[in-house]
Amino acid sequence: MINDHEIKIMEGMHFNCGFISPYFITDVKSQKVEFKKLFVLLSKKKISLLQDILPSLEAAAKACHPLLIIAEDIDGKALAALILNKLHGQLQVATVKAPGFSDNCKSILSDLAILMGGTVFTDDLGIKLEKATPDLLGSSGSITVTKEDTIILNSNSSKDAIQA
Repeated sequence: MINDHEIKIMEGMHFNCGFISPYFITDVKSQKVEFKKLFVLLSKKKISLLQDILPSLEAAAKACHPLLIIAEDIDGKALAALILNKLHGQLQVATVKAPGFSDNCKSILSDLAILMGGTVFTDDLGIKLEKATPDLLGSSGSITVTKEDTIILNSNSSKDAIQA
């Protein structure tokens, strides 16, 4: 028996975690979230309070960029407020659960930070989410998020940073 294998080569990064809520969908027909020229907040912490992410939301709104939040989890008042603001057309935002578990998750988030020129907010670093500044957020040329997958393209990191 011969196994057929398929290899896809692409620029950017793909991981098997999709949007946390379908309310973030931007293209109803294809059931996808698609953003161009966006900021990305990377957090190893669970986000439950809106005030934790307010500085990141304000930075994205001020720059007129969408915001993708990749975090261990997002729930409670933070998720409810993001959905409400998205539905009222006040924010272009989406949330994705961080891929992997424990140290593997931390490693993948670090790779994403290098790819997008951002910082991972973790308890280890002592950088609090509520103190986030635009220079700590990652950025990307485009992302596509489905129910099951996230694809990040045209990241803004240098090739030297990626090869290191």
